[in-house]
Amino acid sequence: MSCDKKREYDEYKTIPNSTWHKENEVAFTFSITDTVQRKNVFINLRNNKSYPFSNLFVITEMKFPDGNKVIDTLEYDMADVTGKFLGTGFTDIKENKLFYKEHILFPTSGDYSFKIRQAMRKNGDVNGVETLDGITDVGLRIEKIQ
Repeated sequence: MSCDKKREYDEYKTIPNSTWHKENEVAFTFSITDTVQRKNVFINLRNNKSYPFSNLFVITEMKFPDGNKVIDTLEYDMADVTGKFLGTGFTDIKENKLFYKEHILFPTSGDYSFKIRQAMRKNGDVNGVETLDGITDVGLRIEKIQ
């Protein structure tokens, strides 16, 4: 059994039927006690071959113990220019470890919440994609920088 010394928090939530509805926020809650050591925060995604896009737009919300929030709109590449999915894995499921925040200090100790939702839209469509196929799991990982 390997020891993951960098991991401070690591959790996945399964997306029912691998179909991520645009109203379905995936939520995580974690506690921070160390406000001195810098950390990297990752969004972990697992997708299967039915994922229809080469990129992914998400909207994230980090809520701090004092009630302040940081909201970001982020884009990640999910496939290369030839259409081959990025990520690791030998099966039809690919795992993607995507940077969310690098070398950050959490300013206060306490309970934080993190929410993420998909924000994909087809070209020329203002309303966005109601259901996004092919995302099997969404995760959040926090690592200590050593």
